[in-house]
Formats: sequence, C-alpha cells, structure tokens
Amino acid sequence: MPPIASRLNARSEQYAANREAMILALDEVQDAQRQVLAGGGEKYVERHRKRGKLLARERVELLIDPGSALLELSPLAGWGTEHPLGGGLVTAIGVVEGTECMIMANDPTIRGGSQSPVSVQKALRGYEIARINRLPLINLTESGGADLPFQSQIFVPGGASFKEISRLSKEGVPTIALVFGSSTAGGAYVPGMSDYTVFVKGGAQVFLGGPPLVKMATNEDADEETLGGAEMHARQSGLADYLARDEYDAIRIGREIMRHLRHARPAPLRMVGAEPAYDVEEMLGIPSADPRTPYDIREVIARSVDASEFEEFKPLYGANLVCGWARLHGQDIGILANNGILFSEESQKGAHFIQLSNQQSIPLLFIHNITGFMVGTRYEQGGIIKDGSKLINAVSNSSVPHYSLMVGNSYGAGNYAMSGRAYDPRFVFSWPSHKIAVMGGKQLAGVLSIVRQNAAKAAGKELDEKEDAAIRQAVEAQIDKESTALYATGQIWDDGLIDPRDTRTVLGIAMSAARGNPTDSDRGYAAFRM
Repeated sequence: MPPIASRLNARSEQYAANREAMILALDEVQDAQRQVLAGGGEKYVERHRKRGKLLARERVELLIDPGSALLELSPLAGWGTEHPLGGGLVTAIGVVEGTECMIMANDPTIRGGSQSPVSVQKALRGYEIARINRLPLINLTESGGADLPFQSQIFVPGGASFKEISRLSKEGVPTIALVFGSSTAGGAYVPGMSDYTVFVKGGAQVFLGGPPLVKMATNEDADEETLGGAEMHARQSGLADYLARDEYDAIRIGREIMRHLRHARPAPLRMVGAEPAYDVEEMLGIPSADPRTPYDIREVIARSVDASEFEEFKPLYGANLVCGWARLHGQDIGILANNGILFSEESQKGAHFIQLSNQQSIPLLFIHNITGFMVGTRYEQGGIIKDGSKLINAVSNSSVPHYSLMVGNSYGAGNYAMSGRAYDPRFVFSWPSHKIAVMGGKQLAGVLSIVRQNAAKAAGKELDEKEDAAIRQAVEAQIDKESTALYATGQIWDDGLIDPRDTRTVLGIAMSAARGNPTDSDRGYAAFRM
C-alpha cells in the first residue's frame, strides 16, 4: 500500500490555534477525570480505607495481569447530570490470566456503591459489550442496590442487568462475582446470577433486604452476619462458592478461576505493525478550532494506521467520503472517513465499499466529521434520499465489526450513515473536538425561527422580531451546550472521550476485544432502492 503524503503544516497559525483549542478541551476532560478518581471525596475514601478495604480501581489493577493494558469505558458517564460523575461504577476491558475480560467494579465510596440511573445505563452498555464480543464478565461487587430516591428511573431498566448476566452464562461466556462488601437488593442478584462467586470473610454481606427492611416487613430482629454474612452463605445458603480470607485472597481466587476456565477466545492482539510515519503529537492540531472550517481527514488516518499506508478506494469519485484499506496493529481494517458533506456519489461509494469489505470479512472503522447529507431542490430531485438510504442500508446490515471514532461533527443522518451509536458499532470513541446533534445550533434555531415566521404569517399576525431574536439566541445556546463531546459522553453516547494521541492504542484494544466474535451476523441486505 502507498503511504499517505501528509500536507499538514505544523508551523502554521491555523495549526497553532487548533492545537491550543484541543489542549484547552483536554484540560477540561482531565479535570473531570480527576473528579472521578477522587471517588466520593476525601472523607468517604478515608472511611473506606480505615475499614481495611481497597478502592475500586485498586481492586481492578490487582485483578488484571501485571503490565497488561486496561481500557476504562465511559469514565465520565453522568457528566452534566445530577448524578455522581462516572456513575459510581468502573467498567473496563482488561486481561486476566491471559484472557480479555469485561470488568465491572462498584465504587463504595460513592453512596455506598448504590446504583443511580447513570450507573444502570453504564452497566447495561458494559454487559452489551461483553455479550457482543464474548468477553468473560468479572463483577467486583459492593453495592447498596438502587439509589432509592431515583427508583422510578432505575427499577425497569435495572432489571435487565440480571437478564444480561444470565444470558452471558447461557451463551457459554463465564461470569464471576467477587463480593467485597455489603451487596443489597439488586446488588445481591449479581452474585446470585453469576457462574462463580467469591465472598470475602468478614466483609461480604449479601441479602435481598437488610436488617431494617426485614424488621419493617416481618418484625424480625436480624443481625447482618446471620442474615447475609459471607460465612453463612458459604456454609448454609450455598450462595458463596469460595470463602476468601481478605480482599487480596478474593482477587487471587478470581484469577485462579479464570486460569482453570480456559475460555475459548483468541489471545489478546499483539500490538505489532510499523508505527505511523508521522508524529502522533500532531494529532492535536488537525481538527479545526472552528468546526465550520474543513480539514483533510487523511491526516488523522496517516497518524493512526501502520506505516501510514492506505489503499484508497475510488479516490476521484465521491471525494467527500474517503474510503480505503489499511492495517492497524497488523490487522486489516477498512476505513470510511468524512471530508465534507455527503452527496449521492459519496453514498453510492460508501455502500459499495462496505459490501466489498464484507466480502473479505474486513472490519470497518468510521471516522466522523460530517454535517449530514446535502439538501436542496437539485439534490432531492437527484435522489439524495434514495442514495443515502443505500448507504444506511449497507451500514445497518453489514456483518463485520464496526468501530466509530468521532473526531469532529456528527450531525443528522450523517451520524447514522457513519455507523453512529444507534447502529450498534462494537465501540464508539470520541475526541474532545467532537460535536453531535440533529444539526448545528445556529441552523436549528434558524429553522425554528422560520417556522414561527410562517405560523405568524398564516395567522395574519406580525412576528415580534425582538422576541424571536431572544428565542433564537436561547435555542442556539441550548443546542450548542447539548452538542459538546462532554455532554455526549455524559449521556453514554460513546464509550469514552480519548486523547487524540491515544487513538491508535485505544483502537487496538477495541479490535482485540472484538476478536472473540468476528462477525455480527449473516443478515445480508435489505432491498436497495435503485
């Protein structure tokens, strides 16, 4: 494959402005990440440590193989909401005894590990990733169940967690629960539904209802150990398969369980392949500080793929959609990347490229910087809906793994055509420069203003220009706020915000995780409207 010839000028004023904007955005992301790492705050962390307990991320670090990679998912879930940042839950892909696993760990320093609506949503995404990629599931459990003031938002979706654990087991994917502390109500069903359970002596307490609820329901006075202590479950109820001396022993037993399972998965992907020919630091200056200013998406590809080599498909046709094949850590990958708005030519080209990649069982990477499909009389008459539907058909029914990388705009049906979150890509990662919405704030506010003008005219009234301007300004501000990368990751529309310089590594881990299930299905395609 020929290498991409970079035209990026790292000494230009534009590059410097872009880089400065990216660094400021990364600073904001890192500030939020520090809040997550602080858990429930100094007071509750200290209380937890005085009880002789490890923190959630310490448990995860001890569980995974020394020196192996760990990819934490959705660390900033809940950003901009009233719920704890990160959801009080760690979800990550890590290697345990040579096998890639989905690891989930409650953070008991945050409301006792209780589950907020964000926690539930984040956990369900973790279970989905485990199921689709056939990743063994290890739950590091210490949870007070539902955060009761929000029970109406938790009860129905939260019940799916137990279903997902059970279905993993049915499909032959191992599920393990290491129980470190009090796990009540919904938290109790995590070990209840798991294949293997390890309880920490003197620490784990598992019951459907704690002593206060038992007193209210039956008037029985029960102490915690008799009701749900680790030794009781190991000796009497049978819920505990293994009784660990302490937290370290529980983690040791968890690793031994993974060792004897010998789960049938490919070994983790070796990060081989020649490094890109261009400096990865230059990623920071590629996305335009002004999202309306275009840039060549090939510059991102050139700093991501092996040796910067890229076999471009149909380079002279539908030029706003860059398609081609490359290798990433030695693995074949097909790439669709935006260099502008989608016209009919781009749609036809993309659908063709997806079909060819499916014929060769080559996974697909979608790199987003797209404002949508072209509108206007000429394009409607030319069949933009029909042609755009071909691309969405191809994306919807492609049987190879998809990965989405949001580096810039991802607006309207352009998001769908590029395998956005609703189209079940295996993983979605975003850069801080990413923006996502039905359309840009200015455009959306303008559309609503035109609707108000037409309504006033139809009613024979004069539009209050001052009021309309105020409404436009408010709508634009709202949409711009709800379009940011931080807002999107807070809603779990992606699997995490990443530093652009980490793109190659993150994609490598994601591709490795997906190797446990190399195809999504053999669905073929719906009817193409020709």
